[in-house]
Amino acid sequence: MAEDNKKLKVIVFQINDEEYTVPVDLVGSIERMMPVTRVPGTQPFVKGVLNLRGVVTPVIDLRERFGIEDVNDTDATRIITVKIHEMNVGLIVDAANDVLDLEEENIEPPPEVVGTVEVDYIQGVSKMDQRLFILLNLDKVLAKDDVHELNELYV
Repeated sequence: MAEDNKKLKVIVFQINDEEYTVPVDLVGSIERMMPVTRVPGTQPFVKGVLNLRGVVTPVIDLRERFGIEDVNDTDATRIITVKIHEMNVGLIVDAANDVLDLEEENIEPPPEVVGTVEVDYIQGVSKMDQRLFILLNLDKVLAKDDVHELNELYV
């Protein structure tokens, strides 16, 4: 019975030609690209901070974090704000595409190699309608040490 299958509602976003997902319940907002204030002494993937509705939010570039070649921002570039380790963080992505329901039974463990991203950052993969979705493990994308460093800088 299809109705009994548990579904995971996710935001789908793009980096290069690959589609990634994060659970909707971790997403605060999706914003157009806006100026980010650089902060010296941070790791290269930390682009800086922005003031989002009165909240200072650190912003990380997922391309830089994943070691993917940098490209210029476009009209489609977005900042997805997510909660990681009890902290709001902005993720710069090439585009935010969809909100989908993935059937949990169709989510497979990550294979040894998935595109250009380290397996540590991946929670699983799912296929639907000829598309491959990479489910990110946000706790690994930004480790507790990274969050602690961001807290020290911005709070």
